[in-house]
Amino acid sequence: MIKLTVNGKRYQVDAPPDTPLLWVIREHLGLTGTKYGCGIAMCGACTVHIDGRAERSCQIPVKDAEGKKITTIEGIPDAHPVKKAWLAEEVSQCGWCQPGQIMSAVALLAEKRRPSDRDIDSAMTGNICRCGTYQRVRRAIHIAAAAGAKGGRK
Repeated sequence: MIKLTVNGKRYQVDAPPDTPLLWVIREHLGLTGTKYGCGIAMCGACTVHIDGRAERSCQIPVKDAEGKKITTIEGIPDAHPVKKAWLAEEVSQCGWCQPGQIMSAVALLAEKRRPSDRDIDSAMTGNICRCGTYQRVRRAIHIAAAAGAKGGRK
């Protein structure tokens, strides 16, 4: 049994230790907000926070997440300035990449309270949006920063 702390709750999971964290989150815990995109950590759809850092869960064996604090999109409150800014800027189109985009944005703002466009572009590189909402993502991050967004979960 592998012991995980996800969104502040403790779980014991019966999964092979090399199972990708993404599949444990989705299939064992039923937290389906974290998405499967490419499976090779290139698109960002599977981004979660592990000990406060944005990480690609599709390439992390669940055994490596044991004992660490994991936050998924479900652990970011709806009232979080990033989520509010995403709605205000109508960032989502198809929405598939947006949980990963939001997780990356929250991690960025936890590190840099007032990121420049360059900071945003650098932090969001690797979060692929097939709908091309990158300009809206950038605006939403600036709005969230102005609202005093900090990282974190519920």
